Amino acid sequence: MRQIVLDTETTGIEISQGNRILEIGCVEMISRR
Repeated sequence: MRQIVLDTETTGIEISQGNRILEIGCVEMISRR
């Protein structure tokens, strides 16, 4: 089975307070390897 795992790093969760996404990363896993 093929899976894509997504990870995000942010400064917070409130957009109205000026928080932003800093990094986005992903990894493809095939047969959980």
